[in-house]
Amino acid sequence: MVTFLTTFFLVGCIDKFEEINTDPDRAKDAPATNVLAFVLRYHADTFYDSWNNLNEPSTYGGHIAKIQYIDEARYNYRPGVVENKWYYGYIQLNNVNEIKKKAIADEAQNLQGVANVLQAYIFQIMTDTWRDVPFSDAIKMSEGVLLPKYDRQEDIYPALLNILAEANTLLASGTDVLGEGDLLFNGDVEKWRKFANSLRLRLAMRISGVNAGLAKSTVETIMGNPAQNPIMTSNDDNAFFWFPGSSPYEEVWYEDSKTRDDHGVSDILINAMKQINDPRLPVYANPATADGEYRGFVIGAANQPNLATISRIGDRFRKDPSGFAPFMRYSETMFHVAEAALKGYNVGMSAQDAYETAVAASLEENGVEQAEIDAFLAGGAAYNGSLQQIYLQEWIALFKQGMEAWSLYRRTGVPTTHYVAPGSLYVGHNSPPFRYPYPQNELTLNGGNSKAFADEVVDDFWGKKMWWDTRTGVQ
Repeated sequence: MVTFLTTFFLVGCIDKFEEINTDPDRAKDAPATNVLAFVLRYHADTFYDSWNNLNEPSTYGGHIAKIQYIDEARYNYRPGVVENKWYYGYIQLNNVNEIKKKAIADEAQNLQGVANVLQAYIFQIMTDTWRDVPFSDAIKMSEGVLLPKYDRQEDIYPALLNILAEANTLLASGTDVLGEGDLLFNGDVEKWRKFANSLRLRLAMRISGVNAGLAKSTVETIMGNPAQNPIMTSNDDNAFFWFPGSSPYEEVWYEDSKTRDDHGVSDILINAMKQINDPRLPVYANPATADGEYRGFVIGAANQPNLATISRIGDRFRKDPSGFAPFMRYSETMFHVAEAALKGYNVGMSAQDAYETAVAASLEENGVEQAEIDAFLAGGAAYNGSLQQIYLQEWIALFKQGMEAWSLYRRTGVPTTHYVAPGSLYVGHNSPPFRYPYPQNELTLNGGNSKAFADEVVDDFWGKKMWWDTRTGVQ
């Protein structure tokens, strides 16, 4: 529940309590740039780790298979993990709110714009995880809101688009310096603007099947005036959080790999890449030690495999202590442009050009040489004019972005080879999960506001689909 959350740097918010809750040996207030550093690091640590990326979103999205301790991939979730993700998200949002308040007080427009970007970005993940969540009433404990009401995803998405549009305007006119706490773009305000507008494209295309008017107007506003609405234009603009590489600040998949061997690449991903001779395969996966073959494993299988026969995650993504958490990629941005063009939106380029740019960007990011990129675009990835091809290539490019891969699948049904975990404890379902269960603490402590929404959940993971999930015949 949002009500019990306090920010990392906040010390008391009511009369008397501030007096008794002040530690004379600790600073009462932290510079906004320090809070920014905390939010960025905390987000990478908690939303990209084994629990909130590898175990569940990346298996629900079809990229990763658990090969030991397979329970989570079978939807046998741990209530504490669900509680933690909710808690982590609202902790981050509380801190973002503190950044925004400081920025407004100091008339620091760049910092306020950055806070807007992070607010929209984190709320997007929260609503895509649970659908309907506290939004308009959230983060208002200092205003006396202890039991926040829930907002529908139908209302959250348009609000997030407005927040990002405001962020773009603020970042276009600000003069303040972001400081050393900008661990994402090292104070480069233009890259924050590109991140903001690229996120607008992500959200717009996500709702293109349920609010085509808003999606189209958003995309055409951005693409019609790139000077006012810059988007990512190369891999140099990727929103990657790079870890320092020394303990305790090692990349989270690497940190997990030091003591665990629970994850392999899924059969869905490896089979899809083999079918089109994808040159990213040896980057995404290591060959099986038994025979040198690239071989995935069944997601949520009923039995554990012979571990020597399964491909583990590639070293770029799992064996680099100075690795990255990918908040957003340039290639993803261009796949959104390609989809928009194919749907008839005016984006200033053809769907084929945008698609080929997106595929090339993903291969370049993964170290593939130009000759191989050209051969791939003429061979296994040759443009065929279908949305399904754009979605499949986007899904492949989203590796290590478990939430986005899962959301893409829920919206499009691609890859079509995805399936329900064979070892699932739940029966009667023909699609991987639609959502997460609500945390038990939220149902207990904020039951008056959460009950109506929790009642729409079926078997913890199904029931009411995401607003933007237009698939039919799934349950």
